[in-house]
Amino acid sequence: MQQASLHPMLNVAIKAARAAGAIINRASLDLEALRINTKSPNDFVTEVDHAAEGVIIETLLQAYPDHGILAEESGRAHGAKHSEFVWIIDPLDGTTNFIHGFPVYCVSIALAHRGVVQQAVVYDPSRNDLFYATKGRGAYLNDKRLRVSKRTRMSDALIGTGFPFRRGDNFKRYVKMFEEVMQQCAGLRRPGAAALDLCYVAAGYYDAFFETGLQPWDVAAGSLIVTEAGGLIGNFTGEADFLHQREVVAGTPRIYAPLVQILSPYSRVIKEEDLNAAAPAAAATDEAGEAVPAPAVAPKKRGPVRIKKTEGDDAPL
Repeated sequence: MQQASLHPMLNVAIKAARAAGAIINRASLDLEALRINTKSPNDFVTEVDHAAEGVIIETLLQAYPDHGILAEESGRAHGAKHSEFVWIIDPLDGTTNFIHGFPVYCVSIALAHRGVVQQAVVYDPSRNDLFYATKGRGAYLNDKRLRVSKRTRMSDALIGTGFPFRRGDNFKRYVKMFEEVMQQCAGLRRPGAAALDLCYVAAGYYDAFFETGLQPWDVAAGSLIVTEAGGLIGNFTGEADFLHQREVVAGTPRIYAPLVQILSPYSRVIKEEDLNAAAPAAAATDEAGEAVPAPAVAPKKRGPVRIKKTEGDDAPL
């Protein structure tokens, strides 16, 4: 059953997400024609990204002019630079899917207060599905309260992930990681929009999700939706600072724990106190010249999701 009343800041975020979704939906109707009539589909998608982001920022700052903004396209160019409230925005997560007309993409908006995510909205415009959460008040899909799945065995688990596609990605490292996970679970899926992937964990469609290389705006909103649905989220060693490590694993508690055990050797995290001990292993290479994964690290206690600020207006979180 839906919450009796939504937090005012969440209501504004929902309004902003729906406005951006309307822009994306209208653009998707003309996608084929614009591919034919333009030299570069990427230019068109960039226009959609900017238009969607623009309406989100306008809606948020009209309601809360003293809040800060961290957005994928414009960084910290808008909003108050030193506010304790920061909106974290991805106007179109799943851009490659959008370019190809593959209907798996979304709008992601989160609000952090003093580094802790408090409000979250992920809107899937092609399905009109609205995922949202307020810290301490549960997670919802439209009018339905969300709970993570009750599966307890890795052999039964359906797990979402992302494939490497960036220049410089360690493909052999990914293949080793996928091989380990695939041999222990029921199936692996890669739709291509991380914010939605996290919502699918919250809804119980997936039992877990993991990916590397993600930015704060890819995971901030989804992270709160997961935890409010009873799930766990962290980096590959189970620690809470995944937003800064560019790696994330989320899942129902009984699947999360064994998945962390599988993924921890592939973490890029080296604890400061273990730096000397870990350095030789981290520096070692196999015969093919690929880096050998660092030794497994036991999962650590997970605290609230925190977002660190760095100096400079356009600095990433």
